[in-house]
Amino acid sequence: MSTASSIVRVDGVAKRFVIRKEKSLKERLVNFGRSNQHKDDFWALDDIAFDVAIGSSVGLLGANGSGKSTLLKVIGGIIEPTRGIVERRGRVAALLELGAGFHPDLTGRENVYLNGSILGLSRKQTDRYFDSIVDFAEVHDFIDTQVKFYSSGMYVRLAFAIAVHVDPDLLLVDEVLAVGDERFQRKCMDKIAEFQQEGRTILFVSHSADQVTRVCDRAIVLSHGRVIFDGDTEGGIAALRGSF
Repeated sequence: MSTASSIVRVDGVAKRFVIRKEKSLKERLVNFGRSNQHKDDFWALDDIAFDVAIGSSVGLLGANGSGKSTLLKVIGGIIEPTRGIVERRGRVAALLELGAGFHPDLTGRENVYLNGSILGLSRKQTDRYFDSIVDFAEVHDFIDTQVKFYSSGMYVRLAFAIAVHVDPDLLLVDEVLAVGDERFQRKCMDKIAEFQQEGRTILFVSHSADQVTRVCDRAIVLSHGRVIFDGDTEGGIAALRGSF
């Protein structure tokens, strides 16, 4: 880490995806082993660098396709950068996309224990948190039902409940909160405020200027995979609107 007060360090991070031009499996087989004329490189992130201080709440802003979700996945260790360095401290909990980390054929109860294990909790620790997770998610009647039968709102409620009960030092939240109803969104925002009071660090992706203003003390704005603004939230929202 560059400083003792940083929980995340991102240095020169870039992420490339290969976009194939073939429209079918047959075309891909015919073109297999030929030149690169049938594929393009797409750089979702390009030379991203910043530090995140312990206890800060940072909003990642940008239009669709700007690289926000890709950056959050790189920071969370879900995908590896093509080049550059990402350093993290402490336990990370991530809410990145609907159903991520859930096995559809397992019940809600089984997925709670599976996710707890992935996030580094022992079974005994998960036992201690289990009732609170179910209470927060409000899925008492469905906790022993396979999650493939859950609604999108139930998915999000259970995923958020697990994420905030595993005692994370760093919480990564993507746009998934938009799926929940207004009452549950308020409940989530109250929990995030509680995390802030406890000095935990939050990286928050949202298209809601109101949510970013309420939650974040700093905004990083991306456009075409590059940082175009890094500063206060008011300036970040103005930079975002100016980039459209």
